[in-house]
Amino acid sequence: MSLSIIVLALVTLQRLAELFIATANTRALMSHGAYERGSRHYPALVAMHGAWLVGLWVFGWSRPVDLGWLAVFLVLQALRLWVLATLGGRWTTRIIISPGAPLVRNGPYRYFSHPNYMVVVAEIAVLPLAFGLVAFATVFTLLNAIVLLVRLRAESQALREGVIGA
Repeated sequence: MSLSIIVLALVTLQRLAELFIATANTRALMSHGAYERGSRHYPALVAMHGAWLVGLWVFGWSRPVDLGWLAVFLVLQALRLWVLATLGGRWTTRIIISPGAPLVRNGPYRYFSHPNYMVVVAEIAVLPLAFGLVAFATVFTLLNAIVLLVRLRAESQALREGVIGA
């Protein structure tokens, strides 16, 4: 089995596990009085991320892996784990408001207001670059920027209403 297939399989499994965790966290938060805001953009967010992963499989499965870019991607995964560990049960892929809950201000949130988004922006560019897919990285970076602008507007509005679960 080639390194490219191993990398893509691991990233796919990671993303599926994260969806499972995010869904469980969302249910738990909502069972304790939290509620969702800004959900209209969510299908576009999921579609963009799904297309990114499918596209990586279509175009990257047989390509050599640049170990330098792969190393950068692995550093990003460590940062992703730091974000998830910091948020714990508050991490979700949706905008969930937990009334009365304080904003998270520890871990990477001490330094950045949106560290998870920073990691995702970098991942969307870096993993395709590890497969030599420069045009793919460019297209999905632009698509992600569009979705992220909508997301950040919705999240800012939710922050004005209450505290976000993630």
